[in-house]
Amino acid sequence: MTSNTPLEAADDTALAARDWIKILAKYRNPNILRSSFELFVSLAPFIALWAFAWWVLQYSYWLALGIAVVNGIFLVRLFLIQHDCGHNSFFTNRHVSDWVGRAIGVLTLTPYDVWRRTHSVHHSASGNLDRRGMGDVHTLTVAEYMALSKFGRLKYRLYRNPLVLFGLGPFYLFFLQNRLPLGLMKSGWKYWTSAMGTNATIALFVGLITWLGGWQVLLLIFIPTTLVGASIGVWLFYVQHQFEHTLWDKEEDWQLHDAALHGSSHYVLPQPLQWLTANIGIHHVHHLYARIPFYRLTEVLRDHPILAEAQRLTIRESLECFKLQLWDETSRRLLSYKQARLAYAAA
Repeated sequence: MTSNTPLEAADDTALAARDWIKILAKYRNPNILRSSFELFVSLAPFIALWAFAWWVLQYSYWLALGIAVVNGIFLVRLFLIQHDCGHNSFFTNRHVSDWVGRAIGVLTLTPYDVWRRTHSVHHSASGNLDRRGMGDVHTLTVAEYMALSKFGRLKYRLYRNPLVLFGLGPFYLFFLQNRLPLGLMKSGWKYWTSAMGTNATIALFVGLITWLGGWQVLLLIFIPTTLVGASIGVWLFYVQHQFEHTLWDKEEDWQLHDAALHGSSHYVLPQPLQWLTANIGIHHVHHLYARIPFYRLTEVLRDHPILAEAQRLTIRESLECFKLQLWDETSRRLLSYKQARLAYAAA
């Protein structure tokens, strides 16, 4: 059975994952002025770049496209504010958080209430081998993969191919899958209302910009901005849990706090990228205590250096995650297909 792996705190006291909860609770309260400021400095550049790309369109399609691509990162930041709203960590008022999240959901093509429910499932089951399938990147164990037919292995390899995961996958997820409350189809009118309401508002927005600016605005600004933002978002989500020494367990051995802290990476990014991605790289702390506003996660690392050293993953190291495809229950790490074949043969 997996034990709560301790981290050595600054005072040399070993703390299990669950013991950090009381310590992290003091960081949970958002500041309404700071939250409002973060929303403004994310939304204003997004709108400004959108307008600038539209204006430039009359002179150069390529320059307009380039501006749209750059604007994708501000869409990521807006999505991460929506993410904090879903955790009720951005504003103290639940209704304000929800309506801000729903409004941003139109820009990110994400029905807010549907996403909030599926993301909650992700947090409650992350790292649980018996509860895979909602809000995660599909991951097989070595034994499960070896038991598949050749066609089954081919399908899994195609799914995990970077071109699919970070190219076709984001397009399918944000442009197609999000149009229905998949996974919640029989869970009540709330999720249908969320999906259909978001769809109707998106359709109105797309129709308006096409009427005013023509197909060029749709194809050279709207779609590229959204697709770039979606691809970056999927990549960030991938490296947060798909690294070599992540944590997976069967239900009987699975521990919520262990999986949250030790199954999530600390993606170390240069300061500009850390700001643009709203500190989501400090994912191990976020998963352990999701009610902490993103702008306070750096306070946690400042006050508790041991957490700053846990599960560190640099950009160069994260590129190696492309190669890791299968969870080995024996060595308890993610392996490449080649490593998995060798491990399976040895077993």
